[in-house]
Amino acid sequence: MQRNILAVPAALLLLVITSCGGPGLKIYNWTYYTPDTVIKKFEKEYKVRVEYDQFASNEELYAKLKTGGAGYDIIFPSGDYVSIMIRQDMLEKIDKSKIPNLKNIDPLVLQKATYDPNMDYSVPYFYGAAGVVVNTAKVPDFERSWSIFSRQDLRNRMTMLDDMREVMGGALAFLGYSINTKDPMQIAAAQDLINNSWKPNLTKFDAESFGKGYANGDFWVVHGYVEVVFEEIEGNHQLKKDTAFFFPQEGGPSFIDSMCILKGAKNVELSHKFIDFIHRPEIYAEFVDTFSFSATANIPAREHKTGGSLYTMEEITSVELLDDLGLALDIYNDAWFNSIRVGE
Repeated sequence: MQRNILAVPAALLLLVITSCGGPGLKIYNWTYYTPDTVIKKFEKEYKVRVEYDQFASNEELYAKLKTGGAGYDIIFPSGDYVSIMIRQDMLEKIDKSKIPNLKNIDPLVLQKATYDPNMDYSVPYFYGAAGVVVNTAKVPDFERSWSIFSRQDLRNRMTMLDDMREVMGGALAFLGYSINTKDPMQIAAAQDLINNSWKPNLTKFDAESFGKGYANGDFWVVHGYVEVVFEEIEGNHQLKKDTAFFFPQEGGPSFIDSMCILKGAKNVELSHKFIDFIHRPEIYAEFVDTFSFSATANIPAREHKTGGSLYTMEEITSVELLDDLGLALDIYNDAWFNSIRVGE
């Protein structure tokens, strides 16, 4: 998932948020995902500084870590990549005695987190999903379906995420298949659908600037994270009124993003404190209110929320959670990198 305009401008690769004294905590997180106010409160309370680097997809996160990374302490992978990293011994084991706020995690989320249901290596941060955002002033009639990306009348006014599992998951769901299928024929059918029906109508695959492009009118339909778009159009009341968001009726991918401590982290104790801090009900409520999320992972935070939500817990549970594909990931990689993404 992509997410944190308040914390880090998208153009920056690294931000030292403050010059507080004390040891530094190095975080590698999605863009548009952790409010600056939350980071500053943590720094002030623990008298430390936080260094915040950002990525736009799980593939980018994984590739950077596998090529040496940059000495991160806490990372925020989605569940399918948590599974891969556990298997490859890339994560420190969580000391649950140091995170008393684990009691606040919703058991429903843990039940779905089959990759690590006991939180041995990961702690759920947010349970959510990408969807489709439409400018209804420009596109007054549309189906709440993945088929919108087949519309030639919208050519060069649409984008989809530059995220293999999200896009291929959407195609598989549209075709009536599981987003976690390992069947080469079904994966090939999704590849053909994207290449022949969707990709010709897209301006690009984009996980970084689709919100800005939507806000300035370049794009009328974007596949992505609705909070990104609403952060970008804040203050444009007419565009907000004209903006619709939906999860396609055929289904699609959902995700559980988690906080993990990277193997060999220099600040393991501080990392545990940060994870516990995030799951304080009032802090978690501040996080989700900033982006108009539901408090999907933290039950008591729901009582502390003061704002509305762009989608509900019930809507998320209607879509399928991304799983670790194991060796079948190679089939997806071949379809995505050697076919779909060729020529972009």
